[in-house]
Amino acid sequence: MISSIEKEIVSLLERGDKKAITILYENYSDALYGVIKKIIQDDDTAQDVLQESFIKIWRYSKKYDSSKAKLFTWLYRIAYNTAIDKVRSQKNKDGKEVQMDKSPVYKISADELNQDVMDMQKHLSSLDEKYQIVINALFFEGMTQQEASDELDIPLGTIKSRLKIGLRELKKIYNP
Repeated sequence: MISSIEKEIVSLLERGDKKAITILYENYSDALYGVIKKIIQDDDTAQDVLQESFIKIWRYSKKYDSSKAKLFTWLYRIAYNTAIDKVRSQKNKDGKEVQMDKSPVYKISADELNQDVMDMQKHLSSLDEKYQIVINALFFEGMTQQEASDELDIPLGTIKSRLKIGLRELKKIYNP
């Protein structure tokens, strides 16, 4: 049986009313924080994940279907998946730290730099805009593919495809 507060929240979500997020936070934030804390022990990170979860909840609110899942189940899945994504992201970053003293990248002199590559921004503008956006997000704004997918509201598979095609097009420019 659906509670009256849940009916109200679902109705507000369907209409895109911003009151929904406030009521959701007041009624579910403690429970969702508990879900997140079972996965992430650090309080600050868990708070960040809770905030990210509510952003996703709002972003995907129109996709909620009460015939498929109870409201809490839907909220739980979003919070749980966001926490798991954060853990995976941190593991990936921890495993890929650059060892500056061992990396040849930091030992390049100015004479060794390929001046042809220094004008990448100029050549990037010759690509279709959809490839430019993805390459800018990943290389110049430092986003991960998942972050770019979330930020640009483009499916992760599409991000990967556009990156591959965009880099292939740039390769044609640099290696005609």
